[in-house]
Amino acid sequence: MSSVDVLEHYKDIIKKYIPNFDSVEFEGPEIAVYSKRREEVVANGDALKNLAKEIRKRIVIRAHPSIRSPSEEAMAFIQREVPQEAEISKITFDSNLGEVIIAAKKPGLVIGKGGFTLKTIREKTLWRPNVVRTPPIESKTVDSVRELIKKEKELQKKYLLAIGHRIHRPMLYKNTEVRLTTLGGFREVGRTCLLLQTKESNVMIDCGVNLGSSENEFPRFDVPEFNLDKLDAVIVTHAHMDHCGFVPYLYKWGYHGPVFMTQPTRNLATMLQLDYVDIADKEGKDPIYTKKDIKREILSAIPLEYNEVTDIAPDVKLTFHNSGHILGSAMAHLHIGDGNYNIVYTGDFKFQRTKLLEPASYKFPRLETIVIESTYGGPHDVMQSRHESERHLVNLIIDVINRKGKILIPVLAVGRAQEIMIVLEEMLGKRIPDIPVFIDGMISEATAIHTTHPEYLSEELREKIFHQGHNPFLCESFHQVDSQNARDDIIEGDPCIIMATSGMLQGGPSVQYLERLADNPKNCLLFVSYQVEGTLGRRVQKGWKDYTAVDDKGKRHMVRLNLQVETIEGFSGHSSRSQIMGYLRKLRPKPDRVITCHGEATKCVNLASTIHQRVKCETKAPKNLETMFLN
Repeated sequence: MSSVDVLEHYKDIIKKYIPNFDSVEFEGPEIAVYSKRREEVVANGDALKNLAKEIRKRIVIRAHPSIRSPSEEAMAFIQREVPQEAEISKITFDSNLGEVIIAAKKPGLVIGKGGFTLKTIREKTLWRPNVVRTPPIESKTVDSVRELIKKEKELQKKYLLAIGHRIHRPMLYKNTEVRLTTLGGFREVGRTCLLLQTKESNVMIDCGVNLGSSENEFPRFDVPEFNLDKLDAVIVTHAHMDHCGFVPYLYKWGYHGPVFMTQPTRNLATMLQLDYVDIADKEGKDPIYTKKDIKREILSAIPLEYNEVTDIAPDVKLTFHNSGHILGSAMAHLHIGDGNYNIVYTGDFKFQRTKLLEPASYKFPRLETIVIESTYGGPHDVMQSRHESERHLVNLIIDVINRKGKILIPVLAVGRAQEIMIVLEEMLGKRIPDIPVFIDGMISEATAIHTTHPEYLSEELREKIFHQGHNPFLCESFHQVDSQNARDDIIEGDPCIIMATSGMLQGGPSVQYLERLADNPKNCLLFVSYQVEGTLGRRVQKGWKDYTAVDDKGKRHMVRLNLQVETIEGFSGHSSRSQIMGYLRKLRPKPDRVITCHGEATKCVNLASTIHQRVKCETKAPKNLETMFLN
């Protein structure tokens, strides 16, 4: 039986519920039913529910393009139907999905009482309306991604059809056999990559780079288990480069399959991957992939929401759950076969509510094995509480400002930057002097992407922004730095706080600031995120008093560090050791096996041993290049 035969089988079932459909297609993980009959498109709720129950697949019914209103007419109708008070900012049509995205400052007025306005739009235009809130800060990355998808709609459609036939191909083997091969990020931090294999499928989970190592920068694809031609799907849990930075390389060398991630992850990953290529170009290095490869990734991306069950291979279903690490970060729950085996890969996670995000999910339908991060899993990794961390930050800022110094905070553009911005905004003019906070690097663009996806932010932050009308990201004390002259003025100017990328002092504006501020003992360098072994940030954190820098002409010179160096780990997006143990105690259902990863070797091993003793289950701390049979 071929995938075509499978499609014919589904058509026979669909006829029972939607007898007059025009065509049925595999579109990525979805089965799309097209109809030329208006009544089948607008009144299909019960039929779709019953159909989905019978075939246990994602089903969507769409109006055939021939009966949809032309986009110009549909736009005019929407503008007439929706009250002006809704303040529509943009209307975008996705012809592949038959969807119209309506961005408005007051989305409730677009939806209408009981969804009446949306229903009217769908019935009259036969486009499926999707309402989003107009972001308070426009994102160039999000606009570029949307424009690319619009421009390459035919190519994306072709990708979706090919992906769909691969996902829904018939199964050859009935029994479930699962094995994991560790390709990167085990007993180390960086280049995270895990290969899950069954008799039917090959699925890669994360594919990152190690920015702190030139020797061990990329995942280990030189193993017999890995075959690019047989790879069915790639899952990306979040947008940090140690988890997503190597994905475009797969497309460069011929991968044609899907990459599954949340929509915020797609947008943030695009931003960081493009920056990675730009930095390599500026430094005169040959980039490992190009912007064309990133475009292929975007067009092959299938965004998923939390708790949305999706087929990604013939015998593998994927569900994302909130991991609390950064915007859109997800734990991946993999349901294999008929539920015979279930795996959760936590990715990076935070089991604590923060200013920015809700805490990580801990309830799953079924679970046999969990692969869990160990970044702060060592016995001596005691993390300050949020209250202690904020008090430490207040005292530090006041001390440095009183001595007329400046505070440099190297931050990851995604996650820690936004968390610290919210913390500082609450403090300025209250607990600390109202001094300028200069934002340098990709932080502002990343923040704009955060405001594009408010549904992923913490409930408290959404309440502030949308109901109290108070957006911490728009604080008047925050100033975007956009030129070298501006940096010079900041360095020569009055006491201030500087937030700059990169967060580990591996290039970027933070290194420029450090070089100029390093000699003055009045200044302070403050680390608020994890520093990977091998990075300049880690060396400085360990107590190094000098380092070698290279100027614009390629000449080397020594930089002496006389400034104060501090670390506050309580703002981290990773779970502390105690939070990891608390998470495992609360985790439901209790797993049979725990595998540790994403931590220094001693931490992974020690955490695995502690879990075995306290949680009373099988544990393992594998090295890279190990293959484990799970059942």
